[in-house]
Amino acid sequence: MNLISSAFLAARPKTLSASLIPVWAGCLIVQKLTGNWDVTLALYTLASCLCIQIACNFFNDAIDYKNHADTDKRTGPTRMTASGALAPRTVMLIGACFLLVACCFAWPLIELRGWPIIAIGVPSLYFAYGYTGGPYPLAYNGLGEVFVIIFFGLIAVLGTVLVQVGTEAVIPGTYISSLSVYNAGIILGIQCGLLSAVMISVNNIRDRKEDINTGKRTLAVKLGDSKARALAQAFIVAAYVTLPTSCRALNLDLSLTWWMWIPGIILAGTLMLMIRKFPANEQMNKLLALSSLHLIVYLTIYSLIPASR
Repeated sequence: MNLISSAFLAARPKTLSASLIPVWAGCLIVQKLTGNWDVTLALYTLASCLCIQIACNFFNDAIDYKNHADTDKRTGPTRMTASGALAPRTVMLIGACFLLVACCFAWPLIELRGWPIIAIGVPSLYFAYGYTGGPYPLAYNGLGEVFVIIFFGLIAVLGTVLVQVGTEAVIPGTYISSLSVYNAGIILGIQCGLLSAVMISVNNIRDRKEDINTGKRTLAVKLGDSKARALAQAFIVAAYVTLPTSCRALNLDLSLTWWMWIPGIILAGTLMLMIRKFPANEQMNKLLALSSLHLIVYLTIYSLIPASR
């Protein structure tokens, strides 16, 4: 396997929808409430988020190998460092390069919106490494799901909204207050974060036995198998229980469009049943793809519902 193929696999392309979702959600909020959004700014935001996530995936690959967290009992996708396809130093260097590229894509956004982008960007850059590295690695201390909810949900969605509308009290050219847009961003950001955390939970349930032996104290390790599965299911339930609140914030009439959520609810129910029933082995890899599909369907339904202005 050559360098390009190995680097492509180390980037874990099947997980990258986690970067698309919050940018999509943030632009969706702005479009629903103002009727307009800036494609160029969205692309810069998406590119920067993708690079940060790819860097995080590279760092995870090398650091888990260094910490002996990837063993021959691993049931997840093959790690490039542990398999010997890439040297640890090469993987870390590629990760650092992606962080640099993320900064380049973020520069026009910094010029436009100023210090708030820096305030969001600096912690995001650090935790791309600090997720598995540094003095208190989040993934090794049961904080992986919390990290995803906050950074790939709340902060990423609000950051996208910030890029799109700025911080003025009233959005130029509209009668919409920026406060109402940010309120919607908080609600939808939490929902996206919860559904993204399902993927982390499934990943950690699958790897729980291996993580126990290697000292990786994920939330699944701390809670145990049954409670970890229940938590993943609770994340899904919470995303639907809060639908009335998010629909009001987005000026969507749920009473008239409830039927549009039926495909999402069916898919969510299927996912919850599979989380409960599937054994903690390679079969759970199917749940990662289904969790990603469910999140895409969830936001697609939001996108299709017309706003009531």
